[in-house]
Amino acid sequence: MLSERLRHMPDVLGDIEIAPPGNNRKAWAALDENLRSELTAAGEAALAGAWSPLPATLYLGYTRDGNRVDFETVYFARRRRLNDLILAECVDWNGRFLDAIADGLWAIAEESGWQLPAHNSYVRGGPRYPLPDPERPVIDLFAAETGALLAVACRLMGDALEAAAPGLVARVHRELQHRIVRPYLTQHFWWMGNGDEPMNNWTVWCTQNILWTVLALDTDQETRRAAIRKAAGSIDAFLKDYGEDGACEEGAQYYRHAGLCLFNAVATLAAIAPDAFGPVFREPKIRNIAEYIMNVHVAGRSYFNFADCAAICEPCSAREYLFAKAVGSDALLSFAAADWADGGDVLLKGEINLAYRLQSLFTAAELAGCAAQYPEKPEIFYPSVGLFIARDTRFQLAVKAGDNGDSHNHNDTGSVTLYKDGKPFLIDVGVGTYTAKTFSPRRYEIWTMQSAFHNLPSFGGVMQQDGEVFAARDVEVDLADDVAAISMDIAGAYPPEACVRSYRRTVRMVKGHHIEIRDLHDGDRQAELSLMFAAEPQWRDGRIVLAGIGALAVEGAGTPVIEAIEIDDARLLGSWPARIYRVLVPFAGRELVIRTVEEQGEA
Repeated sequence: MLSERLRHMPDVLGDIEIAPPGNNRKAWAALDENLRSELTAAGEAALAGAWSPLPATLYLGYTRDGNRVDFETVYFARRRRLNDLILAECVDWNGRFLDAIADGLWAIAEESGWQLPAHNSYVRGGPRYPLPDPERPVIDLFAAETGALLAVACRLMGDALEAAAPGLVARVHRELQHRIVRPYLTQHFWWMGNGDEPMNNWTVWCTQNILWTVLALDTDQETRRAAIRKAAGSIDAFLKDYGEDGACEEGAQYYRHAGLCLFNAVATLAAIAPDAFGPVFREPKIRNIAEYIMNVHVAGRSYFNFADCAAICEPCSAREYLFAKAVGSDALLSFAAADWADGGDVLLKGEINLAYRLQSLFTAAELAGCAAQYPEKPEIFYPSVGLFIARDTRFQLAVKAGDNGDSHNHNDTGSVTLYKDGKPFLIDVGVGTYTAKTFSPRRYEIWTMQSAFHNLPSFGGVMQQDGEVFAARDVEVDLADDVAAISMDIAGAYPPEACVRSYRRTVRMVKGHHIEIRDLHDGDRQAELSLMFAAEPQWRDGRIVLAGIGALAVEGAGTPVIEAIEIDDARLLGSWPARIYRVLVPFAGRELVIRTVEEQGEA
């Protein structure tokens, strides 16, 4: 899609301006006074204390015991602090933050490697080296993020930074050439794309930031053309793995790193070569990618989640809004503006990407003036990932067909997620804090990845298997006005030792009335259905009752077992209470039916 547009590039490729430089006092003075005050206060707070060290032993923590958190906490804090200082200086422009900015840039330039310990490898899925080799830089997600941060910082600060710390800008530029520009142009990293090799969010996430790095620096025309050619090829490699329906197989949370990074990568190319790359935004597939986030939204911060996606995601920001403008989606414009107004952090205080923060600041006034109203969300089926979504006035239902070979996969083929009046009813737990084990051959030893901790059956304790071949089959979908339904056989998602010949799951939403899950099992082992809840369930008179939410009437089952699961992982606690529940429902025969009813049992 993009490589074929290269022939339309202009003879001269200019610079990019993500935001006005600091010496453009009119632009910075025009920002909302409250935002300016908050930025100044954040910068003043960042002046206190020394820059935290990143010793070798902190880096070694990952290969020694799988700990990602200790190193990453300091690493990301450095970059957030530098952002706060830069933005405060751009607001005040009186020089009082420049020394601290110089110290921050120097500290990051002195880091032996910008890649995270978990990504310190030269081969996809290869061994992680205990320490970085300064002579062989690895471009991972956050080396690319760091490159963009430093390049954009130097462009924002301009001559003021050179005056405060003579020679520092040249040092930063040398580091960017050595760690980002030259390796990008002369080496192949897996995320760049190679034939049919599957790509994921890394491809556009890295490409976006490298484009910002190359185009914010004073690079020559040959370098710029080479970078754009490579970027176009990588974006095409990313898009080949997306269905025409635009579904993100990694879920809503990763849309922010997949769809939105695609947007910024293409928008950056279109900014310097509008005739070449501007037409890309008119492609239906790109519009579908943009609107995905609106379609998987439930209410508030809640989204339908699967794979490593969390159930609670950050609100929309300027990027969703700008993507909506680019593709001409009025519905997404309204959605992004409404979601931003309800909970948007205009300053993006937790963000390490300086460009995102600048986009938010300089789009805030336009966002605030947009008609902020949640549009009516469509019912939809995404065939590329097998995601079915149906809604009525009280229920919001999602069912995942597809297979167990997704990027960031969980073994969740056939699982159901249900909300009632915006409250979680049947949940997808998500994933805990990443460790070395998360992306290792032992991934499916982690309970949150296993089908027995999704709303799915097990057979004599045998769970689903990971891999693309373990998939739903004979999938049928009907999105009628009065009844929405999906039916599939999920027996193929289980290994042979499950001894299951067929397992037909049919999920129906009878609009304005109830949800029904009907499971028909043909196999040689005892079938037992797991159901996951965020609220404490009680078994009463053939019903699973959730106080204040509703109940599930159960037919064709033995007596369920209710288990409490204690949650102490910080990432999971971002979505769920400290205790969630699993109900194990044994089949009494071949068929099990579950239907939503009111707490009192009224259908």
